[in-house]
Parts: sequence; structure tokens; C-alpha cells
Amino acid sequence: MKKIGVLGAGSWGTALTWLLTNNGHEVTLWSIMEAEVEMLRTKREHTSKLPGVKLQESIQLTSNLEEAMADKDVLVLAVPSPYTRSTAQKMAPYLKKGQIVVNVAKGVEEHTLMTLSQIIEEELPEANVAVLSGPSHAEEVGKGLPTTCVVGARTRQIAEYLQEIFMSPVFRVYTSPDVLGIELGAALKNVIALAAGVADGLGYGDNTKAALITRGIAEISRLGIAMGAHARTFYGLSGIGDLIVTCASVHSRNRKAGYLMGKGYTMQEAMDEVKMVVEGVYSAKAALGLAEKYGVEMPIIAEVNKVLFEDKNAADAVNELMQRMKKDELGVELWDDEK
Repeated sequence: MKKIGVLGAGSWGTALTWLLTNNGHEVTLWSIMEAEVEMLRTKREHTSKLPGVKLQESIQLTSNLEEAMADKDVLVLAVPSPYTRSTAQKMAPYLKKGQIVVNVAKGVEEHTLMTLSQIIEEELPEANVAVLSGPSHAEEVGKGLPTTCVVGARTRQIAEYLQEIFMSPVFRVYTSPDVLGIELGAALKNVIALAAGVADGLGYGDNTKAALITRGIAEISRLGIAMGAHARTFYGLSGIGDLIVTCASVHSRNRKAGYLMGKGYTMQEAMDEVKMVVEGVYSAKAALGLAEKYGVEMPIIAEVNKVLFEDKNAADAVNELMQRMKKDELGVELWDDEK
């Protein structure tokens, strides 16, 4: 049994708290909002973000960050990506040297173009930082439905240590050394999911969705490889796996926000309707910034940014993608008959 602090009581943090407690660990769940802690303490359920998932009585609930971090073997950082840096700064006085911090949020910081693990390492230089990602909607994890994720860490020892902690009969965990690739796939798929939602809102079909998923992973992998990540990561759980589920699932807040925009909502109206942080909106500008920095062509990402921030008509954006210059899919320089 390990002592674990889960920092962030949204849907994902709550679902992981339930999972880790089921795995036999001693878990403390922290929220910065006292009202949220009191609601969880009283109802043993997050009634707005994860209804129907009852938290075990053994789970400790607190709004005291020092209490949530003290004497913990592992800290799971589950706050929405826009709050990763500010939460890490609050954690700094209480972190013990070498303490493991597992980031489970997905995003890239807009003004620095840093991944979330890079932010955590900057703010908490004495932490051992790892990531957990993959196709894993909280609503399904909280019901004990079979789910598979990947944990990335700087050393095999930490990756396998975390694999053992999270692994269960319904939650299978793989390991990887490619922390950068895992985080890029996790963050940028949310931007592609916005595009998939827009297509659904416009009434387009499965052909359109399949094209967005396929060309979306091509864009993400091009950027990731240019940045030094492993190509195979983008065809794994945190790449194509997470992209498929986020583009297709009714649970996806990014797809839902895109769907509403396809129906004519503004970005802000869509975010207000979803009532949770839409990570893809926050990652879209950062993704475009990375594309420009590394000289990588990302047309879907570019059009999503125009719809989000330049009030471009969504149907016009799709039309522009369809009528781009003719391309070769594989990028092969010479055909057999040209050699």
C-alpha cells in the first residue's frame, strides 16, 4: 500500500482517486475550493463532474495543500492545464526532495510553449516528474470499464513503480521513456477533437471524421518528431488512441465544444455550455506557435485557430482544408518508375 495525494478534484482527479483506492492505496484528495471538498465529504460523490461514482469512506478529503502532500509516496497532479503552473508554485514549500509528481492533465502553455511536465520541473526542480495519459474518459474509469494508459518517466525504475501502483484488472498501464511525445499527443489531440466536433456540428459524416483523425495524427507526429519525440509514440495510446476516443466520444468536452461551434455558438458560448475546462482551446494557440517555431505545416491546427480566435466561419474552414494544394500522402520522393 502506498500513500498518494491527488491534487485536483475534477472528474479525472476524482476518478483516479476511486481507482487508486480500489487498488488498495491510502489516498488523500485535495481541492483548492472548500465548498467542493465539503460537497465530496458530505455526498461522497462529485455530483456535477462525475455523478454516480461513489467515493470510498477511507478517502481523506482536504483543502489544505500541505496536508495533501505530507508523507506521500506519490503526488498525482490533476488540475486543469491552465492551473498547472500556479498549483506547482503553491506546492513548492511542501515538496520533499525526490518526491514523485505524476501529471495527468493535458496541455501546452500558450506563452512559453512548454509542456506541463516541463512547467512542473521548472517550478519543482527537486521533484521526480512523470506523466500518465491515454484514452481514458473519467466517466468510464469511474465505472470500472476496461481502460489502457501509458506512464512516461525519465527512468525505467520510476515508470515501473508507477505502473504497479496504477495497474488493476480494469486499468492496464504500459511504460515509456518518451515523456515529450506522450504529452504532445495528449495536448494536441484536443485541438483536433475541436475540429472533429465542428464537423459533427456542421452535419458532416464518418468520412470527414476519419479524415480529421488520420490527417490530425499526421500533423501531430510531424511536429513531435521535429521536436525530438519518438515516432512510434504517436501511433500508441497517447497518440492515435487518445485522438480516436476524444474525437468520437460523447464524453469528450473538446468534441462537444467543437460541435456547438459547428452549430453556430461562439467559442465562449460553447465553453460556457460545456461547464468544464476545454483544454483544446487553451492548447490551440500553443500548437500553432510550436508549428511556427519548428517550421512544421499543421493546416488543421491553423484552421482551428482561425475559427476560435478570428471568427472564421467553420464551414469555410473545412472547405479551405479540402481545397488545399494537392499532396502526396507518404512524401515519397521517387516512384518506382522514376528511379
